[in-house]
Amino acid sequence: MIYTLTTNPAIDLNIKSQEIQPSIVNRTESTQIFPNGKGINVSLVLKHYGVTSKALGFFGGFTGKYIVEALSNAGLEVEPIWLNETTRINTFINDGVNEFKFVNKGSFVHEERQEKMLTLIRELKDCTYLIISGSLPPGIDESYYDEILKICNEHSIEIILDISAQRLKKLLSYKPLLIKPNDEEIKEIFGIEINNESDVKQALFELKQLGARNVLLTLGEKGLYFFNGSTIYFCTAPKIKLFSSACAGDSALGSFLSEWLFGHSLENALKKASATGANVAEVEGIGSLEKVSEYMKELKVREVI
Repeated sequence: MIYTLTTNPAIDLNIKSQEIQPSIVNRTESTQIFPNGKGINVSLVLKHYGVTSKALGFFGGFTGKYIVEALSNAGLEVEPIWLNETTRINTFINDGVNEFKFVNKGSFVHEERQEKMLTLIRELKDCTYLIISGSLPPGIDESYYDEILKICNEHSIEIILDISAQRLKKLLSYKPLLIKPNDEEIKEIFGIEINNESDVKQALFELKQLGARNVLLTLGEKGLYFFNGSTIYFCTAPKIKLFSSACAGDSALGSFLSEWLFGHSLENALKKASATGANVAEVEGIGSLEKVSEYMKELKVREVI
């Protein structure tokens, strides 16, 4: 069984309006609410492609209940650790020209709740893969990742990481099955600025040397790379009109895993990841993914080395 862990979920409030002006009533054109969180998004995309997973996370208050109920209604099994504080709401306002992003820190997670999550993971009987995605909320130190990964190693659970924490560099010593950084994270965490394919090779080989067994490197409109430790592959990206990059990377990861974890064609997995990420980037939330098959037909995969 595949499990996803979202330690800092959110409700995303997406608002469309006319030009925003101060000190007056700004009327909105539309408002949409989505249950969100990087691991949650991975589970939702896996479900879209017919792959069952279970979502773990910290949830609190009426917003946390809304997320869990919405996911349950969508057919996704959730195992929540409940908090006293209310799960955060992030607000995104698009005035037709610019997008304004207001992202909150999240609920404080007390040590007792942290321990309860560790116990839950430790007692999972059917967990083959644990996908850890997203940021940590207030109250949780980055050393928490080490505690989770130690449990996974002790119980032969394969680890997949999609986190932007500085600790990622040290976590590679646990030899995760797969990591999914983007170019910004490569620069911030590993100090490698990606301007060309030579930089990509340098980054991927360094990640392999540090312990990552496989790497899916996403570069947005520039495509994506995959390195299995011996061969680097590149996949192009569809040309789209960007609406929001939120959820795109998570969706690319979920779609890639829906093929790769089951030994299906690597070429198809890469095309599916690139097409899904692009389709999500041109809509609000994850959307219906109705253009993925169309986009896959125009994509090319090649071996870099």
